[in-house]
Amino acid sequence: MDASKITFAEIYEKWSTEHFPNISQSNIHGYNAAYKLCTDIQHMVFADIRLSHLQGIVDDCGKNSPTLRKLKVLFNVMYSYAMKNDVCSKDYSEFVDIGKYKDRNPNKNEHTTFSKEEIEKLWNVVNHDEYMQIPLVLIYTGLRVGELWNLKTEDVHLADRYFEVTKSKTDAGIRTVPIAEKIAPFFEHWLSKNTEYTFTNRQGGQFKDRNFRDSYWQPTMDLLNFEHKPHDTRHTCISLLTENEVDDKIIRKIVGHAGKTVTETVYTHLEIDLLIEAINKI
Repeated sequence: MDASKITFAEIYEKWSTEHFPNISQSNIHGYNAAYKLCTDIQHMVFADIRLSHLQGIVDDCGKNSPTLRKLKVLFNVMYSYAMKNDVCSKDYSEFVDIGKYKDRNPNKNEHTTFSKEEIEKLWNVVNHDEYMQIPLVLIYTGLRVGELWNLKTEDVHLADRYFEVTKSKTDAGIRTVPIAEKIAPFFEHWLSKNTEYTFTNRQGGQFKDRNFRDSYWQPTMDLLNFEHKPHDTRHTCISLLTENEVDDKIIRKIVGHAGKTVTETVYTHLEIDLLIEAINKI
């Protein structure tokens, strides 16, 4: 590299060529979206870029905090790559301030549930990356995120459209959960991997909390400009079931809420059919 001539765009091209084969499609989309915001510096010589240029992009783009986080990450990796290759000697990205915009999110959900528009947006991108299926699986099952990680392949009965939660934070959480027709293809896809746990990380192992949130959940939320925590999917499931006038007792059975009348953990086929009918309403 000729440090006196190489541009920001050329750094991005060289870095992405090396890096993209090793990351998820959702992360790739996130980086590309952030790069598109950098039109003012794309053709600048990288060594000539200063903090004022980077901060100017942040200040003028008008984006929400999830996008700004991805933008700063892009700056970070660009400078890390450039310094490693002796293109520059100072990392200006570490001084970029996005904190003052943490509350700038006009589309932020005041509630914890996913809106119908957000759910539709999830469906629109679900084929981009298998991990984009995860938020929809959580929404259409009402699972706690830990229950998802602990779900074993042997406990899924896809032909009968249900699975068993055998490990949960509460006694009521041990339950039979119906599989909605909408997400049955997702289960079929993950079960075809023949792993111990149904939904796994890229190495085929069990998810761990921080890695799941940082490497799988947050990249999807950043890509879509969503501000949601994994637990919001559970609230969304309950809300959708309620909206579709599903009986409260059935809702508690599906999501594993304790109730005076809900003590059973083994269901009859008739009861399972009722659960499947209920979940297919959302």
